[in-house]
Amino acid sequence: MPDCQLAREHQLARNRHPQGGARANVEGNCTKTHPPRESPHPIAKHMTATPPSPSPVSVRIAVLTVSDTRTDATDKSGRLLVELLQAAGHHLSAKAIAPDDIYQIRAIVSAWIADETVQVILTAGGTGVTGRDCTPEAIAPLLDKTIPGFGEVFRLLSFQEIGTSTVQSRAIAGVANGTYVFCLPGSSGACRTGWEKIVKDQLDSNHRPCNFVELAPRLRER
Repeated sequence: MPDCQLAREHQLARNRHPQGGARANVEGNCTKTHPPRESPHPIAKHMTATPPSPSPVSVRIAVLTVSDTRTDATDKSGRLLVELLQAAGHHLSAKAIAPDDIYQIRAIVSAWIADETVQVILTAGGTGVTGRDCTPEAIAPLLDKTIPGFGEVFRLLSFQEIGTSTVQSRAIAGVANGTYVFCLPGSSGACRTGWEKIVKDQLDSNHRPCNFVELAPRLRER
């Protein structure tokens, strides 16, 4: 074919199938045009709108230190728990110190359980195995339900820090009259472990998959 005729054939082909813009689809004598397709952004197609988390709920917490020797000036564990709960955005409802006496411990905790302004009770001390350690004996009869998993997880976490010495801890937890009660050992290290690795998350209303705060309205169901 001569060069001039070949050039004309190429020009006719370009006219029938223009580059860019609309694409030509030739079927017999009928020509269909389609608008160009827009490719989705490679990241945008995977993006989904994430609703903002609601503001965390502030919980009202009472703190009891159980000790024959601690005073307000020397109550390191009690002060630590107050600092930690306030740093997490919660409110301190009350604070007290009681000796290692079943009935004095029980009297204070019973009053807090009956107080509608107290939602959570934290105790520090008296969970060991000596003759004076009696916090579990004072608290257990007050509980409507126990939370065995608290003591189990606490001892698991504590084992990573102090090894088999953790078996001496009788940390317990439960629910009484719609109030959560957590009984921790008396050392500041144990109180920090219990709060930061268990209680803090469970008192965070945004913690997932679940938390104690969202269950609070249902604690008195019958």
